[in-house]
Amino acid sequence: MIIGGEKFTFSDTLETPITVADSWVMSKNKLGDGNGEAKLYVGSRFKMESFFGEKGFTVKCFVLRQDLKAYMNAIKAEYFSPSQEYRGKEQMITLWSERMGKINALPNEMAFFIIKEQSQISGSRGYINSSDDIYKLIREISLPLVTYISVMRLDYNGNPIFYLKLFADFEEMEKRKSYIENYGAAKEKVLLSTKKGNKKDLPIKYGREGQEEYRRKLLDECPFCPITMINEESLLIASHIKPWAVSTVKERIDPNNGFILSPLYDKLFDRGYITFSNDKRVNISNWLSRQVRDRIGIKENQFFQFLPLNDSRVEYLEYHRQSVFKG
Repeated sequence: MIIGGEKFTFSDTLETPITVADSWVMSKNKLGDGNGEAKLYVGSRFKMESFFGEKGFTVKCFVLRQDLKAYMNAIKAEYFSPSQEYRGKEQMITLWSERMGKINALPNEMAFFIIKEQSQISGSRGYINSSDDIYKLIREISLPLVTYISVMRLDYNGNPIFYLKLFADFEEMEKRKSYIENYGAAKEKVLLSTKKGNKKDLPIKYGREGQEEYRRKLLDECPFCPITMINEESLLIASHIKPWAVSTVKERIDPNNGFILSPLYDKLFDRGYITFSNDKRVNISNWLSRQVRDRIGIKENQFFQFLPLNDSRVEYLEYHRQSVFKG
């Protein structure tokens, strides 16, 4: 791998991405009380030490300026239209601009920092910490529950180094936005029925409005998964290219913003572990662990003749490659 003009050898990826907890982020991003704490929960101590090094490890890490910018652009919709009650909710648009400014002002494309295991904490839970400014910047721009961090172990001149990358969790954002939209609609119906003196329970629909028609139009165009060729409708999913959580109302029901996929590939595509080129070839993310990459049943650059592409889908795919795919 060539990163920042330097050659690295891929070793492995941390099996489970790190979900950013409310306890870790800076105060204006928080949902609850307190000021946050700098130690970050990674996972089980055993798995953490197996990946990073022996107990008490101190390791060198880096992030890329372009990755931080890509993350901020991917999660911009959450900053501009929050799905959660952040402490600084009324300032989120300004905070996004200020934080992008800090990222753009980084002196180098690669930003290095040191992390240390918090080995003084007893128990089976694994934590890391750092006093470096880049680590603090990551805490500042991350939003709890809708951000996660993936870690890749690389070899550089015989020494391990760890590449961290932030991602927006579009699936979690969707759940939270859906709750707000559906709860608001339900509350309005209840209030309306109360004003009219209607004591009957009103039917309340939950879920994605307009998605049945969206799915039907996709199936009419391509009634099978172009990867597996499965054509049993009960096993097929209408997958959005530009995620539902960051799409406009029109984009959410635009059949050009979707593919029909079988469940495994829907999940891989939805989570950004695969994407497609404009010539119908698949790209597979290195942020999947080596074992998973070997087991998913497709190969890098494999051609899929029946992938339905048109000019509109090509535009949506550009967004997917830039903001969803874990490249």
